[in-house]
Amino acid sequence: MRKLIFFIGPAGAGKTTLAEAWVHRRGGAYLDMDTLLRPAAEALMTLAGRDPEDRDSPFYKAHCRDLGYRITMDAALQQLALGQDAVAVGPFTRETEDAAWLARELGRIGASAADVCVKTVVVQLPAEEDYLARIQARASTLDAWKLDNWAQFRASLRRRTIAWPLPPESVLEFDNSGPFTEAKLEELERFILGSRADSR
Repeated sequence: MRKLIFFIGPAGAGKTTLAEAWVHRRGGAYLDMDTLLRPAAEALMTLAGRDPEDRDSPFYKAHCRDLGYRITMDAALQQLALGQDAVAVGPFTRETEDAAWLARELGRIGASAADVCVKTVVVQLPAEEDYLARIQARASTLDAWKLDNWAQFRASLRRRTIAWPLPPESVLEFDNSGPFTEAKLEELERFILGSRADSR
């Protein structure tokens, strides 16, 4: 069965690293919202006279955010329609709070959770300080707003409940503290592939 695998979580949790490792090992179309949206976001922000590297301000959220999710999901749905696995990476904050969102998205290609295996990896760290340290260490210009407005940004680090009506075995809360290890990838395999995880 074709799979739609979400790697979601706050900035700094390490969802991109995990998703890339998964795709490198098991394949699938890798669809990172930040990468897919970047050219359009830079153009829109520049035309508006704003910082083209801003990814967090209220202005960005109002004018670019939803476009990023639309681009990402259109690409994911196209892969699913072709019978391929899709790996979608992004915070998916408002989306996961809407119980009907997933069904609406799959319905765009005449599919449902009955014929698409949906797995959601909620990547998280134990404490706010862990996120701050990760974001500072990666030294990305795209994180400038986060660090300059930490008191406001920190609200996005709260743990989230997935409202989508998925069975418990389809959602994994993944503690990604510490370095990336083979054991972490094996945990992902057990979750996503189940009993077939040892069939390499």
